[in-house]
Amino acid sequence: MKDFINLTLLCLTCTLSFTGKAEILPVEAFGRLPATQSVKLSPSGESIAYVVNDKGMSMIGVTNFVLRKTQYILRTDNDKFKIGGYYWANDDMILASSSYPVLRNGIAHTESRLLKVYLNNKEKSIEPVISPRPRSYYKKAEHVAQFQDNIIDLIPEDPDHIIMSVDFELPNHPSVYKIALNDGKRERLVKGRKNISGWLTDQQHRVRLGFGRDGTQIFYRLFDLTTNEWRNIWEYEIFDAPDITPLGFGLDPNILYIRADHQGRYAIFRVDVSKADLPRELALADPKYDIEGGLIYSKKNRDVIGVYHGEESDGKFYFDQSYAKFQKAINKSLPSSYNNVRSFSQDERKYILYSSSAKVPGGYYFGDRDKGSLEFLLEEYPMLSNKPLSGKERISFKARDGLKIEGYVTKAQGEGNVQSPAIILPHGGPMARDYGGFDWMAEFFANRGYTVLQPNFRGSSGYGFAFEMEAIQKYGGAMQDDLQDAANWLANTYNVDKNRVCIVGGSYGGYAALMAAATQQSTFSCAVSFAGVADLELALIKSRKFTNHDIAKKQFGENQEENSPINLVEKISIPVLLLHGDKDRVVSVDHSRNMASKLDWHDKNFEYIEFENGNHHLQIEKHRLAALTAIEKFLNKHIGKPLPVL
Repeated sequence: MKDFINLTLLCLTCTLSFTGKAEILPVEAFGRLPATQSVKLSPSGESIAYVVNDKGMSMIGVTNFVLRKTQYILRTDNDKFKIGGYYWANDDMILASSSYPVLRNGIAHTESRLLKVYLNNKEKSIEPVISPRPRSYYKKAEHVAQFQDNIIDLIPEDPDHIIMSVDFELPNHPSVYKIALNDGKRERLVKGRKNISGWLTDQQHRVRLGFGRDGTQIFYRLFDLTTNEWRNIWEYEIFDAPDITPLGFGLDPNILYIRADHQGRYAIFRVDVSKADLPRELALADPKYDIEGGLIYSKKNRDVIGVYHGEESDGKFYFDQSYAKFQKAINKSLPSSYNNVRSFSQDERKYILYSSSAKVPGGYYFGDRDKGSLEFLLEEYPMLSNKPLSGKERISFKARDGLKIEGYVTKAQGEGNVQSPAIILPHGGPMARDYGGFDWMAEFFANRGYTVLQPNFRGSSGYGFAFEMEAIQKYGGAMQDDLQDAANWLANTYNVDKNRVCIVGGSYGGYAALMAAATQQSTFSCAVSFAGVADLELALIKSRKFTNHDIAKKQFGENQEENSPINLVEKISIPVLLLHGDKDRVVSVDHSRNMASKLDWHDKNFEYIEFENGNHHLQIEKHRLAALTAIEKFLNKHIGKPLPVL
């Protein structure tokens, strides 16, 4: 095997060594959707597919290296539908997930479909993989399932079939089907069962695990190969005990990989499901951080070769030493970079590499292991190529009660010896977290002269079950205090003006920004909320129409009224900017509309911008550009214009 890599057209190293002067870059350099995303190699290795974003349009492109031919097989303006993930079913077909904002029976939600796109068939182009059957003389019409894109097995050795789960027969009780891709015929493998919301197959493509929820009780059912019967294996009350998350089966059908608690952090275990007591063997643990990623499988032998782990230098840990050796060869050729193999050909001799760093947006490369070559293909953010960026620094500080909080600082460009204004940028969730690496929003603010701190406040994921559970029924409490402590620490540690600090956040981060406006005005000079939760009671009411109502009720707790920013408007004394998309299916636009109305009633200093057809994640380019422009104008007005760039 040849793992020496000869770099060709390697623009990334040019960027790493760039030492030019800082400059104010156009909003589009940061706010445009990535020019290229999600590059994947075909099974044969002769073609690549990728998502292209251009002038607000998103497209899936396919380039055949042998024929030197490029075609764009699926296009959207992102208003009517969004392209989600996609997969190579075989060398002649792409399977693409698409999501649509809909209003059905008075309920606003998102529906998803799986489309099959033929690459070499002039008579056929784009068709749904599976659809509900209409009413017939003998049978009633099938349920129009909300999610019709759930692939649970691609069956590489049988590329004309896939296995999917979908609830056509009974709402919220998906059955499992084997689907023929050519004609859409389906064979039901397992009928939907009470409270089972998801299924997992083993590497022999048998349905082996069902999981679901009864109220707030999580449970798992295993199909026992010895008895040919289903049996209960785990049950626990959500938020009361550490999760057990099945990740997938090994090539040995008796080995199930799970994520579970190990000495206060989530780790990876191998479980022998052939034995009644389900013995566990520790596969991978990190004493400082949870291992939050999924399994990595070999395309050649279908066994588990590693695990994705965000705290590893390249985002993954290999169990198999041959793959670890290959990764080491890549890292030697691309030092000081985050190097992640995103896709292999079926024989694993060709691959797609994604490489980036904290100061360099990502680029994609095509590798050939037989030739020992690595060639540059595509950039994510071409307008930032060879531009000096700040990069993130990992930091930690002590909260007022002594708890250690980690986070990332992106230093203002051009700050010189003069104190810069600053932004506290809390993530959404709240049970999520920020990582290191390139961050388009943090870099935008830094380029404008603002120092940015992204704290992984208590309630964030990644730091163990106990740390994460600080988010449960504690909205507006210590989680909120951590953000104030973060601002004070930043002003005392970096060259930051403590009187010019703004809090900017989306989703839960938007909630935190509004709470800061009502309760932490001595620290923050302004607040920006994008798609923020303003009313916990409203959020709970909206959840009644969905299956997660019991979970939301348990998560928010009993003090929804007093912990809702909308009920604290009279206390707000700093300027507030609200932004929201009217097609947000995660946090209803009613939160910001009602908040704006109440701010107006109390004659508060605020602005409200609503994006037509906008979604929760700023995935429409014109909305992202408009949001950055509006936030920049707001920040400049209230915490001072950016400093001159040196």
